[in-house]
Amino acid sequence: MNFPVFDLHCDTAYALLGKDRNSAGSLRKNDYHIDLDRAKTLPGYAQCFACFTTPFMQEWYGISPVTIFERELATIQREVDKNKDLISIAYSPEEIEDNRESGRMSALLTLEGPAGIGYDPELLQDLYLIGFRMTTLTWNEQNPLAGSHLTGGGLTDQGREYVKEAQRLGMLVDVSHISDEAFWDIIEITEGPIVASHSNSRSFCHHTRNLTDDMFKAICQTGGVVGFNQCAPFVGEKPNLDTVCDHLFHLLQMDASCSHIALGADLDGCDQLPEGFGGIQSYSALANRLLERGMTEDMVYNIFWNNAWSVMNKCCM
Repeated sequence: MNFPVFDLHCDTAYALLGKDRNSAGSLRKNDYHIDLDRAKTLPGYAQCFACFTTPFMQEWYGISPVTIFERELATIQREVDKNKDLISIAYSPEEIEDNRESGRMSALLTLEGPAGIGYDPELLQDLYLIGFRMTTLTWNEQNPLAGSHLTGGGLTDQGREYVKEAQRLGMLVDVSHISDEAFWDIIEITEGPIVASHSNSRSFCHHTRNLTDDMFKAICQTGGVVGFNQCAPFVGEKPNLDTVCDHLFHLLQMDASCSHIALGADLDGCDQLPEGFGGIQSYSALANRLLERGMTEDMVYNIFWNNAWSVMNKCCM
């Protein structure tokens, strides 16, 4: 059975830059995990396109994260403009639904790691105006805002200012990649729903990138959502579609209403996916497996579309 897909995280903009991080790959058709030709088979598609930056980029490529951020943003804007018949940037939940009803896909802009904007809370308003609707505070490094899951370290004063400004604007705060200490610091000060755009359950698959059960419950209590990440090391040992189902059913034990689980596959941001999941084209196979395993159609619809749309509707007016 085919469901609409609202996915909270991909790294396709970064992938389209190529190995030299200065190429102009095509969103229409490519060999990555996401392209528009494959997405056309879905009865609705909203994708959060992350602009990923880290200070490591200077070491990796000799290119500043600011420059890579500009290239990623330009890539998304260029590819949306070239494919207006299929996709447009959505600025509100209403536009996402309007696009779905008219048969077009929606692109939403997000930040993964604010190195590309110098960690500056004052720049968030400009980003909001051009369509950014979600931001993490870090990637895998400690920075002026917070510690990461690899480094530890809590939220800084600048990080608190960043969270408050994002929420004032109506930009979702994303806790994927953040340290445990900084996670709880954010929970203490949040004034709205918190999301983990691409994180799984640590008790099911022990990895620092995943959330403890208490973290998952805390996100639920804020009215937020957790986007399920298909990156194999965060799913389980030699995972397949049944492992994904087992993982989702574990989360459902803490979310009986099925209101706080969403999709955030991390496509084009990971090298290894579960067996049976090869990219955007595989969501229908996952939906069918979940139905075979006993999920209702309403529950699958919630996970695949409604929960992500609803949290956007709460925060991103």
